[in-house]
Amino acid sequence: MVTDKQVRRLVKMLQEGKPKRVAADKTGMDEKTARKYLRLGKLPSEITAEHTWRTREDPFSEVWEEVKAKLELNPGLEAKTFFEYLQRSYPGRFSDGQVRTLQRKVKRWRALEGPPKEVFFEQIHRPGELCQSDFTSMNDLGITLGRVPFDHMMYHFVLTYSDWEDGVPCYSESFESLSFGLQKALWELGGVPKAHRTDRLTAAVQKPKNPEEFTRRYTALMQHYRLEGQKIQVRKPHENGDIEQRHYRFKKAVDQALMLRGSRDFSSRQEYEAFLKKLFVQLNAGRKERLAEELKVLSRLPTHKLPACKQLEMKVSAGSTIRVSHNVYSVDSRLIGEQVKARLYHEHLEVWYAQKCVEHLPRLRGEGKHHIQYRHIIDWLIRKPGAFENYRYREDMFPTSRFRMAYDGLKRQHTKQKAAKEYLRILELAAKEGEMLVDDVLGSIIELSIPISSAEVEMIVASWKRHPRSQTEVEVSDVDLREYDALLGVMEVVR
Repeated sequence: MVTDKQVRRLVKMLQEGKPKRVAADKTGMDEKTARKYLRLGKLPSEITAEHTWRTREDPFSEVWEEVKAKLELNPGLEAKTFFEYLQRSYPGRFSDGQVRTLQRKVKRWRALEGPPKEVFFEQIHRPGELCQSDFTSMNDLGITLGRVPFDHMMYHFVLTYSDWEDGVPCYSESFESLSFGLQKALWELGGVPKAHRTDRLTAAVQKPKNPEEFTRRYTALMQHYRLEGQKIQVRKPHENGDIEQRHYRFKKAVDQALMLRGSRDFSSRQEYEAFLKKLFVQLNAGRKERLAEELKVLSRLPTHKLPACKQLEMKVSAGSTIRVSHNVYSVDSRLIGEQVKARLYHEHLEVWYAQKCVEHLPRLRGEGKHHIQYRHIIDWLIRKPGAFENYRYREDMFPTSRFRMAYDGLKRQHTKQKAAKEYLRILELAAKEGEMLVDDVLGSIIELSIPISSAEVEMIVASWKRHPRSQTEVEVSDVDLREYDALLGVMEVVR
């Protein structure tokens, strides 16, 4: 078969004055073939007919109209799914090996006759113009704290020009998490870009029917930092494409770093956050040049941060509780009937009264939950022991499993009312003398199978307070290897 290279060499030799016969011989062509290509004035590749015909019979020719009709009705239908449908509809007609033929045929139809695909238009990013942020779940990475699964999210921030990024672990897509994470990133960055774009978070964006574009609190946050707030359209996540892509790459980087670390378990939340901070430093190390361009045009930070919390006012109920964001928290019974202020942060709750923080509580996740501290109500609950058995939040009255075991043991020994009185005296003792001390005493009583009573617990607590228990010292003497040598000698004699 004559190649393009042979024909080009033939023409060149003729231009150099070589006879046609000699030129054809030197290029490895018959003289008649050489005359043919010279007459046509084209290369072999230019006159080769394109292969457009099938070499094998199309097994789907008789059912293709049916396939095409369903594809036009539902373009997202996969070829493999339709192939399985054809196998069920025409038993024995199509073998498993023909699925690739149908896949190629459907792929060709989509490219030539199918619906037009969405076009993504590459954007020009300019220094200091735009930052994006969003939340992403980290649960699929299998991170644990003290061997306990740590279910959490990551608030993720990125500058679209330099790809400089920052983030903070959180539990929910709340405004408090958004405010805390955004402000942390801006102050770490040391400046403010012109605009901030976010997903359609309910914490920031109003519902479509609302005349206001953003929530009041989010608008105040944007105004404080002189940021232009932007949101994406409904069901258009690609408009926040930079942060979506950074989600994928960041989580992949975390996964790789965890593999190098050799463990996905951390001793504490602080150790995990230090690990993330170090990773962000490593990721941002290669972006210094473009970041320097951004830093030149960023606006100055305001003089102070905004409190990343939601402030509420409420009256303490007769049950010594307050309701914050659909969850119930207990406060000291002295505050019953008083008006208090609650500051709801992204991970904790503060209760203020008379310009003083009187409670610092962990924030509950979700809705319909409760956090009741027995110390707040024990002084009145012990006066009304009959209310204990059916108390709505009774389960919060067992600070540890030993307290629960103690109550169960008391119920086996006494009537419900007597058991409640005894247990509440033990609980009162824990509030006064210390929960850990009473828990240790209960552990000893349970281990020794001694009948549980409030008097017994009080007596042991008083005794342990007068004579604190010393830590057990374990002394391991040095091993004398000569004893092993002697033993080996004896074994040899026996043999």
